[in-house]
Amino acid sequence: MTAITQSTALWYASRATGVVSLLLLTLVVVLGIAVNRQGRLPGLPAFAVTGLHRSVSLLSVLFIAAHVATAVIDPYVSIRAAAVVIPFVSAYQPFWLGLGAVSLDLIAALILTSLARARMPRRAWRGIHWLAYAAWPVALIHGVGASPDLRSGGLRLLAIGCAMAVGGAGLWRLTQRAREMPRAERAAAVLAVNEPPGSPARPSFVPDREAR
Repeated sequence: MTAITQSTALWYASRATGVVSLLLLTLVVVLGIAVNRQGRLPGLPAFAVTGLHRSVSLLSVLFIAAHVATAVIDPYVSIRAAAVVIPFVSAYQPFWLGLGAVSLDLIAALILTSLARARMPRRAWRGIHWLAYAAWPVALIHGVGASPDLRSGGLRLLAIGCAMAVGGAGLWRLTQRAREMPRAERAAAVLAVNEPPGSPARPSFVPDREAR
């Protein structure tokens, strides 16, 4: 009975931490879009949004670690430690757990490159961090496929809500980009704003010397 109770507790702990991880990853992606577009949340300045994004990212990593640990320790199913990082080698639900391993590897790449950010070219760092947008849908598909809880009832609505939140944030970003002023016009506007008052107007054309 003790073994059954422990296994049941680990099973529920794995499911609960998985759901919380999905929520936190969704919030990380949405905040990441806001940070990239220099967005703000009501009552928070831009730097606070950046700090919130980092804090939620760290919290999501902790819950993902708890989710993986409880799944491996649980004696009800046999999940080897190698299957956590090597996709599609698990004897239990190899495809769905393989997707989880892919998502975990992508997140691990984000963490390692963040720690080495000072030693990496900025373009390479930004390119790798685009993997965050790939890790989230893979994690969502893994959760829906591996957990029957996310395919019915309130948790299904929760998964749909996460997908709608990320989709809405992505659509908002595309809309903002379409409304952005072209770079040349933006530079001209900045110069016009910073020009001291009373300065002579810049000519719109250069007169021909021969015409003088």
